Amino acid sequence: MVRRSALASLIALCWASSLSAQTIYPIDRAEILVGAKFDFKVELPGPVDPAKLKVTVNGADYATAFGRAGSFIDREDGKDQSALILRDVTLTRPGNVVVDVSDGMGQRSVTWTVYDTGPRKAKNVILFIGDGMSPAHRVAARILSKGISEGKSRGKLAIDDMPHMALVATAGSDSIITDSANAASAYATGHKSAVNALGVYADRTASPFDDPRVETITSLARRRHGMAIGVVTNTEIEDATPAAMVVHTRRRAAYDEIVEQFFAARPDVLMGGGSANFLPKSAAGSKRRDETDYIAKFRDAGYQIATTASELSASAARQETSKLLGLFATGNMDGVLDRKFLKGGGVKKFPEQPDLTEQVQAALQLLSRNEAGFFLMVESGMIDKYAHLLDMERAVYDTIMLDNAVRQTREWARARGDDTLILVLADHNHPNSLVGTVNDDMATTPNVPLRERVGVYEQAGFPSYPAPDAEGYPARIDVSRRLAIFSASLPDHYETFRPKLDNPNEPTVKVGADGTFKANDKYKDVPGAVLRPGNLSAMIGASVHSGEDVILTATGPGSERVHGSMDNTDVFRVMADALGLAAGQ
Repeated sequence: MVRRSALASLIALCWASSLSAQTIYPIDRAEILVGAKFDFKVELPGPVDPAKLKVTVNGADYATAFGRAGSFIDREDGKDQSALILRDVTLTRPGNVVVDVSDGMGQRSVTWTVYDTGPRKAKNVILFIGDGMSPAHRVAARILSKGISEGKSRGKLAIDDMPHMALVATAGSDSIITDSANAASAYATGHKSAVNALGVYADRTASPFDDPRVETITSLARRRHGMAIGVVTNTEIEDATPAAMVVHTRRRAAYDEIVEQFFAARPDVLMGGGSANFLPKSAAGSKRRDETDYIAKFRDAGYQIATTASELSASAARQETSKLLGLFATGNMDGVLDRKFLKGGGVKKFPEQPDLTEQVQAALQLLSRNEAGFFLMVESGMIDKYAHLLDMERAVYDTIMLDNAVRQTREWARARGDDTLILVLADHNHPNSLVGTVNDDMATTPNVPLRERVGVYEQAGFPSYPAPDAEGYPARIDVSRRLAIFSASLPDHYETFRPKLDNPNEPTVKVGADGTFKANDKYKDVPGAVLRPGNLSAMIGASVHSGEDVILTATGPGSERVHGSMDNTDVFRVMADALGLAAGQ
C-alpha cells in the first residue's frame, strides 16, 4: 500500500513537471545570431499565478536579461492556459544560454547557443533553391544538357562544378519530413520550424499570425547593412519558398496576408507568378477576398510593374528603376518545356513569360546598383510541382533552366571580382530515382509490354535524346530510348511510361465530397498503360516529399564553411557569417 502510494505520488509529480512550462520558444538547442530579433514565449498548459512564475536567463530574471518585461496572458485564447510573451528581443553576447522556467509546480529548461560572426566577407549573397530537386534530377539534367558516351559525361553542370559541397539534413521541428515552408524558413532564419510555418515557431493559439517570430535574413541584411533585397521564383510569389524569405505566419496558404506582408517589407525586387492575390476581388482572375489592389499599391510605392518578358527587360534597363514587381501569370508560371517547346500549360494565356535566366539577369542588373550590396533568393520552383505530379521530363528541363541561371550568375560574379557568395541547393528531396531507360525501339518484338521495356543494368544502355541546343535542351523528349525516372511515393495512377506532350501530367483526380483521389482515367487507354496501385493514402493525390539529405554546393567568399554534413539551419549561418551580420554588434 505504501509502495503504491509512493508510486502514485511519483507519477503525479512527473506528470505535473512535464505539464508545467510545457513549451519554451525558441526551442531547446536553438542557435541564435547575436543581434537577431526573436520573440520569446513560454506556454503553460494550465492557469498560473504570475507571482509564482519564475523565468530566468543564465540565472538572471528574464526581464533583466532581455531589458524589459513581457506580457503575461492569464487565459490565452480564452482557455485555462497561461502564457508569457516578449516580442522583438535580442541577445548581444555569444555563448550558451540556459532558460529556466518554474511555476511552483514544475520546472523546464532549454539551452540555446548564441553565436557571433566575423567581419563581412561578401558584398552579396545569392541563394539558389531548386525546390524538390533530387539527385536524380541533377543527374538527368547533366545527361540531357551535356550528353554522355562510354559512361562519361561530356560536361559538368554549373551547379555541380563548384569548389565546396555538403549534405544538408532537412527535418523540421515536428516531423522528419519537411515541406517547402519550414525548409526554406530554416534557410531564411536559422531556426527550425513546423510544417507549413514561415518565419515563426508554430504555437498553440488559434491565430496563424501571432506566433513567435524569428528575424529573416532579408530583414537582417537591410537592417544591419542597408542591403537591397530580391526574391525571384517561377511559382506563385506567395508560395512557401519565396514567402519564407520575408513573411511570418504558420499558415503558408494565407496568400492574401502574405501579399500584405510583402508590401509591408517592400523588397527591392519581387518576381514570379501569383498575380491573382494581388488583384482586387472584383477583377478578372482574382483570388483575393477583398477589394484591395496591391498592384496599384506597389506602383504607388514607386515600383515598376512588369507582366511580360519585354516589360521586364525594359524596366530593368532603366537607370531610374529602383523597385521592381514582376507578375507574369495569375498562378504558377510555366516550365521551360512548355514555354520553349510544347506550348502547353498556361502558355496560350500568358505567351510572354520570361525564362528564369531573364528574371535573374534583370534582378542582378537592378540590385547591383545598391552600393551596400544585396541578398537575392532565386527559386526554380516548378521542379517540385512537376515531381509531385510524376512529370519527370518537365522537372528535369526546369533543373537545366536552374543550371543556366547559376552559370550566368557565376559569370557575372567573376566579371566583378568574385565578391558574391553563391549557394545552390534543394529545400527538400523527392523520392525519385533514375533506374535505367524505357526502350521503345524493339522492332523485333513489337508486342512487348512497356513495363518489360524498362531496361536496367546493361539493358539500360544510353538514352537517344538529340544533341542539346545552346541552352542545353534537347529539342525532343519523345525519343525511342528515354530516361526511366520513377518515384517511391505513389498515388493510384496509370503509368504510361511516356512523356506528356499536351499538358503537365495529372495522375489523379479528386472524387466525391470526402476529398479522396482516384487514378485519372484520361490515361487509361494510352497503349501500354499500367494501373499502378499506390502506396499513399487515398486522401493524397500526388507524390510526396522524402527525408533524405539534399546536396549543397557553393562558391565565393564564405563558401569554405560548406563541407561535410550540415543541418538546414547551418545554411543561414553560412550566409550570416559571409555578410558579417553580427559584426560590430
